[in-house]
Order: sequence, then structure tokens, then C-alpha cells
Amino acid sequence: MGEWTTILFNAFWCGWAAFGFGILFNVPRKCLAEVWIGGAIVGLTKFSILNYVSPSIILASFLAALILGIYSVIIAHIRQEPQMIFAIPSVIPLIPGVFAYRTMFGLIKLSGDVGADFSRTLSETVHNGVLTFFIIIAFIIGVILPYEIGKEISKQINNKQ
Repeated sequence: MGEWTTILFNAFWCGWAAFGFGILFNVPRKCLAEVWIGGAIVGLTKFSILNYVSPSIILASFLAALILGIYSVIIAHIRQEPQMIFAIPSVIPLIPGVFAYRTMFGLIKLSGDVGADFSRTLSETVHNGVLTFFIIIAFIIGVILPYEIGKEISKQINNKQ
């Protein structure tokens, strides 16, 4: 498969993951298509950045969440629904499950008898934990930033009227 085919394939399944979490979070049925599109946008952005711009998963997650935040503010305004209905299920595919799993697995290993691999296991566990933390912070900031800026702009417009 070519690079773009793989990126589109991943984006397609990110959309379905967002759709599934939309159902799980009781998003209104009329909003599920926009949730799927948001998940696909997240996947397309993240994997495109990872392949063509930077190998940093933190940067890719931040930019994907930022674009999703802008998308969800616009869609929420159009659909007259809260922004978080579109943002939260769509951002779920950005959760760093593999890194969180490796962190927890490393902590479990460290609680037992590690032996000669102690420093390597500790290093990998800390690396995965820090990476998990910064990816989560990146997508939290990316989703919240457009929302807060939009609120400030709305306040200023309402104060002038």
C-alpha cells in the first residue's frame, strides 16, 4: 500500500473509532456524522504530519487536536450544539494507548524482581510515561485553545453591541 493509501485507511478507521465513542457517550444521532468526520480529520492530520512533516507524535497530536478544535467550534456553531459533543469522541483516537500500556507494564515489572535489566526497564518506563503525559497534554490544549479563543471573541462582539 502507498503512503497516502495507508494514511486514508487509518483516517477512515479513526473516524469509526470516534463514531463508536460517540454512540458510547450518547451523542445525538443527528450529530454522529460530524463526529465521524472529526475522527477522520484527526486521523488524517496526525498520520500526515507523522509521515511528511515531523516524526514527533506529540506535535502531530497537538496539531490534529488543534484542527479538530477549530472544526468542532465551527460545527457546534452551525448545528447549535455544545462543542464538546463533537470534540470529545473525535479526539479519542489520539489517546496514546500503546505508550500508556507500556508504562503500566514497566511499572509492574519494576515492582517485581527485575535483576540486571533494572536501569533499562526504568528508563523505558519513564520514557513511555512522559510521552503519554505530553501527548495527553498536547491534545487537551489543542482542543481547548480554539474553544477559549472563540469564547473571548464572542464576549468582545457581544460587549460592542
